[in-house]
Amino acid sequence: MTDDERRTGRRLERAILELLERRGPTAGICPSDAARAVYEGDDDGWRALMEPARRAARRLVTAGEVEITQGGRPVDPATARGPIRIRRSH
Repeated sequence: MTDDERRTGRRLERAILELLERRGPTAGICPSDAARAVYEGDDDGWRALMEPARRAARRLVTAGEVEITQGGRPVDPATARGPIRIRRSH
C-alpha cells in the first residue's frame, strides 16, 4: 500500500465516523457517502473510492467502531457481497 493509499484510507475512515456522528444512533450510511465526502472533484470520480471506502469500513469493523449491514442485519465484512450499509456498533 502506498502512502497516498494509506492517507486516503485514513481520510475515508474519518469521513465514515464523522458522517455517522451526524446521524441518529441507529442510522447508517452507504460507502458512497464517505467516497463523495473525500473526493475533491465535482464529477463522478468518487466512484474510484468505493472499494477503498469499503476497505476503510472493514478496518473500522475490526476496530469495533462500526458494523456492516445488509437488510438491516449485521454481516461478516469478509463475506458481504452487493450493497452494504455502515452503522455504529451497538
